[in-house]
Amino acid sequence: MKIIGMALVFLVALEHVYFLYLEMFLWTRPKGLKVFGNTAERAEASKVLAANQGLYNGFLAAGLVWGLIYPVAAAGVHIQMFFLACVLVAGIYGGITVKRTILYLQGGPALLGLLALLAA
Repeated sequence: MKIIGMALVFLVALEHVYFLYLEMFLWTRPKGLKVFGNTAERAEASKVLAANQGLYNGFLAAGLVWGLIYPVAAAGVHIQMFFLACVLVAGIYGGITVKRTILYLQGGPALLGLLALLAA
């Protein structure tokens, strides 16, 4: 179960690196417009906010990776659990306020990771 938990933590970290890339670099480009269902005008008007949001996703990914590589394993698991809980809260909030799929795409893997770490 420990390996499954670590794999899920890594998956959530990768997911958030991808979110960073989408929000910071592709927000106003065709791929970003399609993923987020934006018009070019709305994307241009909100690109600074999206970049800020992308940066926060990068911090979540960095925290998860930090927890995975932390030299004291027990402390590393606690770090992972903290950042997974942050991702889960963000997924729940996004699912309620923006689009339900955020709950599943962001919150679901974080919840599974938390459960796997707790079971290990």
